[in-house]
Amino acid sequence: MPKFLLTPKDTKFYDLFEQDSANLVLAAGKLVDLFENYTDVEVKAKELKDMESHGDVITHEIMQRLHRTFVTPIDREDIALLANSLDDMMDFIEAAGRTAFLYGITKPTVKAQELTVIIAKVAYKLNEVMPCLRHRDQFQQILEQCVEINSLENEADDVHHSAQTELFENCTDARRIIKWREVYQHLEDATDRGEDVANVLEGIVLKYA
Repeated sequence: MPKFLLTPKDTKFYDLFEQDSANLVLAAGKLVDLFENYTDVEVKAKELKDMESHGDVITHEIMQRLHRTFVTPIDREDIALLANSLDDMMDFIEAAGRTAFLYGITKPTVKAQELTVIIAKVAYKLNEVMPCLRHRDQFQQILEQCVEINSLENEADDVHHSAQTELFENCTDARRIIKWREVYQHLEDATDRGEDVANVLEGIVLKYA
């Protein structure tokens, strides 16, 4: 069965989205490494910042191209939503690493490590299906992965709630509670934004299927 392109001519938006999701995978992997091998934290946080800056460049190029292009391969609002959702997920990944460094976190918690692994799984799935956006006959793969991403976000919610409970039950240091609440929130927000990306992709698929 032949593959159908949403547009046979303008593929640059798809190229940029795939670059963005690939960069997201690298950043999520770096975040996992930071929390599982908690050494050289400042260096790793700086690397995350560099990846976040690279993502900003990609997002800027998408938005500039959106304003220059008269006919887009998918709806303009979907392009903007997808770009911004990917950018938001990257921002929270970077924020988690930056906060761990700036707050002088000395040792990661098991719950934080679990959340970073979930973030990496979400990023990997998004990167895996992003090329499918070009082809109508691969839309079903996007829908299937979106279901998996929603499940991962639910899993992250459970871990986050457990982490908060554990923090308040076992810690009496107010400063430590404040620090970890913020780190946990950034990690949770990263999974939420990953689900947002999946929801945008799902909406595009249902619109064009």
